[in-house]
Amino acid sequence: MCMASPGLYRRELPSPAIEFASPLGKKLFGEAHEQGTMEGFFKLISYYQTQSEPAYCGLATLSVVLNALAIDPGRKWKGPWRWFDESMLDCCEPLAQIKLEGITFGKVACLARCNGAKVEAFRSDKSSVDEFRKLVISCSQSEDSHVIVSYHRTPLNQTGIGHFSPLGGYHAEMDMVLVLDVARFKYPPHWVPLTLLWEGMSTIDQATGLRRGYMVISRLNRAPSILYTVSCRHEGWSRVAKFLTEDVPQLLKSEDLKDVQEVLSVVFKPPPSELRGLITWIAEVRRQEDGNLTLSDEEKGRLALKADILEQIRTTAVFKHVTRWLDSENSSSKTYANLGEEDTLAVLATCVCCQGADLLTGCGRLGLSSGKNCCQIEVKLVNVDSENPGTLVSGTVTTSGGSEEVEVLVPLCQREPSRLCLYNEGHCIEMHPCDADFLTVLLLALPFHTWSGFKEEKLRVDVLSLLATEDLPPLLQEEVMFGKHELIPWVLLLRDQFHFLMQRCGDV
Repeated sequence: MCMASPGLYRRELPSPAIEFASPLGKKLFGEAHEQGTMEGFFKLISYYQTQSEPAYCGLATLSVVLNALAIDPGRKWKGPWRWFDESMLDCCEPLAQIKLEGITFGKVACLARCNGAKVEAFRSDKSSVDEFRKLVISCSQSEDSHVIVSYHRTPLNQTGIGHFSPLGGYHAEMDMVLVLDVARFKYPPHWVPLTLLWEGMSTIDQATGLRRGYMVISRLNRAPSILYTVSCRHEGWSRVAKFLTEDVPQLLKSEDLKDVQEVLSVVFKPPPSELRGLITWIAEVRRQEDGNLTLSDEEKGRLALKADILEQIRTTAVFKHVTRWLDSENSSSKTYANLGEEDTLAVLATCVCCQGADLLTGCGRLGLSSGKNCCQIEVKLVNVDSENPGTLVSGTVTTSGGSEEVEVLVPLCQREPSRLCLYNEGHCIEMHPCDADFLTVLLLALPFHTWSGFKEEKLRVDVLSLLATEDLPPLLQEEVMFGKHELIPWVLLLRDQFHFLMQRCGDV
């Protein structure tokens, strides 16, 4: 009796691919290892995984590479462990959509960047097979960078369409690369001719109208941001990116602007409401320790560093212009995209405590867990040292499973009284960042081409000089460069989408 089995069990690996575990595949591995072009293989194979969904090849590939590079995701996977998993790579596209449609080349690059990696992305029509080979050899001789390829399977005589996988090594004499195929349920790791893989990368992705390609992923050689980060899970990123990259230059070009104050009015009066949520401030969370307000030397050091950066922000000419503009807006009762009622001190304190409890317990992600009640919120003044006082926000977060007492440490910002003030012995304690801090950092982090549309050349020169970062204090310069780096994915993604839409309009 014959019974049909449901589904598919693997595929036969077609020529010219050579299975990694075959006698010839092992021989190629040994020779490549002797030649020194398998150095990246061992880290990758240590974290090699099978994609958990048929359309998750991009997510699985990126998880392998990020874990191989030992990049800390900064958030929990399961239990107490921080670890990259496909389910955590949702900052550039909803997982539900990726599960249905897969993911594009530009969005994989975006995912890598917003999860802390350095990315050099090359579409095949902007590169060459010789440049590709050169980078493959370089990466295969090191464990510090890895190549991800986006290709169509058809030129390799394989079933399927677009696919992502990391490359595990290179054999110089045969001019072959080792593809660590993350669809291991279909094909095992295999060697393929580099030129044939290049042919697969030179195809057009119908979802974007753009060429596929390859990217080199490595660790960023910089310290993490101290004060600000781009909110990777911000749902309105496309509207904000469009506003910053397209609308602002057009607005500047259409207006007869005379000075910096008028420029600020053009930029910050009409932006999408999501602008304020795109860049968020980083708070330090810890569990309450029986009412003990003692800070460790490390905590004191980080608070002092944040206070130093805030002071450096306020010494810039940009900050002075922004403050003057905000004062003018407030005094004339004008409106702009400000923090809003939801960012009063009490609500901010509640929000950061709830998010802190999420991070400490792993219940929910970034404040999204349900059934929480945050109460007993207090804001206290603590002494970091003689020059750097700080602010301690404490609260109790209750859920159906119990309660968590958390504290959030922020530097003290002593400024003129505002609606975010809590008075302590006559001082105004303000949680950072205030509007002026945020707007200053955002302006400094925007790419220079944002300001290319001025009618008046002198004003353009003045604005570019005002926003130049070369002479900023080192700490602030690093913070601004971090912001520039995190904004890149949004700008590049929007550019790719815009070009595709223009191309489609031209085809109609």
